[in-house]
Amino acid sequence: MTGIREAIKKEDWRAATETLRKAADPRLDFTTAQALARLLKRLTLAGHAGAAPKRVAVLSSFTVDQLVPMIELFGFAAGVPFRIHQVPYGTFRQEILDPGSELSEFAPQFVFLATNSRDLMHVPTLHSDRDAVEQAVEREYAEWDALWSVAHQRWACQVIQNNFELPPVRALDNHEIRHPASFAGFVTRVNLALADRAPSFVTIHDVDHLASRFGRLHWADPRHYQVAKFPCAPEAQVDYAHSVASLVVSSAGLAKKCLVLDLDNTLWGGVIGDDGLGGIQLGQGNPEGEAFSSFQQYALSLRQRGVILAVCSKNDEHNAKEPFERHSEMVLGLEDISCFVANWNDKASNLRVIAQRLNIGLDSLVFVDDNPAERAIVRQLVPEVSVPEMPVDPAGYVYALEGHRYFQTLFLEAEDFKRTDFYRANAEREMLLQATPGDIGGYLASLRMTSRLASIDEHTVDRCTQLINKSNQFNLTTRRYSVAEVLARSGDPEWVTVSATLADRFGDNGLISVAMARAETDALRIDTWLMSCRVLKRGVERQMLNHLAEQARQRGLRRLEGEYIPSAKNSMVARHYEELGFRPNGNSAEGSTLWELELSAWQPLTTHIEVLRDE
Repeated sequence: MTGIREAIKKEDWRAATETLRKAADPRLDFTTAQALARLLKRLTLAGHAGAAPKRVAVLSSFTVDQLVPMIELFGFAAGVPFRIHQVPYGTFRQEILDPGSELSEFAPQFVFLATNSRDLMHVPTLHSDRDAVEQAVEREYAEWDALWSVAHQRWACQVIQNNFELPPVRALDNHEIRHPASFAGFVTRVNLALADRAPSFVTIHDVDHLASRFGRLHWADPRHYQVAKFPCAPEAQVDYAHSVASLVVSSAGLAKKCLVLDLDNTLWGGVIGDDGLGGIQLGQGNPEGEAFSSFQQYALSLRQRGVILAVCSKNDEHNAKEPFERHSEMVLGLEDISCFVANWNDKASNLRVIAQRLNIGLDSLVFVDDNPAERAIVRQLVPEVSVPEMPVDPAGYVYALEGHRYFQTLFLEAEDFKRTDFYRANAEREMLLQATPGDIGGYLASLRMTSRLASIDEHTVDRCTQLINKSNQFNLTTRRYSVAEVLARSGDPEWVTVSATLADRFGDNGLISVAMARAETDALRIDTWLMSCRVLKRGVERQMLNHLAEQARQRGLRRLEGEYIPSAKNSMVARHYEELGFRPNGNSAEGSTLWELELSAWQPLTTHIEVLRDE
């Protein structure tokens, strides 16, 4: 912290910013986190906290004066500055329902409803029967749903809604969870209703999990609320703030995509090259072996939810793969690993190889290694890679990794659960391509590709918004939109929205491309155009252009207009419009290049994709 203060004093803003970002960790104690938040305020006042902040309105039923600065701190640390509008606690309903509130001028992109179980309005009495309890749950849900709808209609924002924490005390003792009218039973039913029925533009923030992990008795110590109207114990507010910030950060496309694992003393105890298959510690029979099995099980769960797994190990490849192939207690198999790199090169270089093979950025990687020296070298040589500190005891590996929320997302879609299969199928396609050198047309035809084009609707909006907010490389403008904003465009007759899927003989890639364009005078202006890098160079972009041109002609428009806004990651599409036949049409004041395509004599481009249209 002294280093940050010295850098600010010297007006070395770059050093102050980098040091502050590294220091902001979800494991901080409350006092240190508050001190760092005050230093961030000094950077903000000096104009060095970042541009284009996310606008977040915090509407609470309790004091958030300590929570809000820490939310800002963790957003800043992740590279997403926040501009937070805070209203007096206890007025969240009035602020949403009053059309003249200051929120309309603020125009929030996110509304965080920071509520707790004291805000439940329809708690049944203990003598209520099951039907009466269900009716109370319906009334409770309806009230929150009405608030969300008003916020959505007025500001086209994403709503982050707390669920409700279970109480640490139980009036009915062991019968609390069984009795339908108990307070814990009612809270549980309301939470399930929120989780099951909340619309796409509402993200349920699982505060009940935070309370459970921290310890309900200490979380809900009544003195904190009675004296200061705190939502929970001060020490719990650090993790609380990090959890909220991670949801907003994920909307900026900064969630990590790949977990890269060391092997020796990370996935098993011991060194496979020295100890042999029978000498490593793994599985039942001793505490250390069970700890490594638990960590593998957690990694497998991440893979099943869509996180890519890779291996980066200093080892002979044959030795490194032997436990995967022959050890009966291995939880992970080679089929779970999308990229396996084991050699004697330095790990920083191998991480670059992994990112290149998977076609993702280095900043999409999280590297887990038990060796502090290796972690330090990777942090120094590839600072883009996230490298969490790991405890000496492998029993703490899961908590050390999970606490950073590296893989937080606003949405979890069916395609996410298939991601490892997508990468495995891509490897098979690559083998086919190598078998047909110089004949790209023959290769594409042999894939027997089909694609379905459809306007964005309530069934696809979550996946489309997810792609909009996480696609960085094949993304012409890198504009980020919430579910509410995408839905608003899909329902506006001036806008053309389209999503595209792609399947071939190796498998279904799912929904992989999104475009949104607006009719302006005599042109259809493309606002957003992006595609998953898994399907590069297969003709999807030509297919999308054909569709956009057809939509423009149906509206009597003469031109397509495109825009390329350079970013740190999208240089691969710098010549996208030029290669599709557009001609330059000047530059914008923001540094983007503008392009246009006259449609009077334009003919659709040839592809090797059979298009299936949804009318």
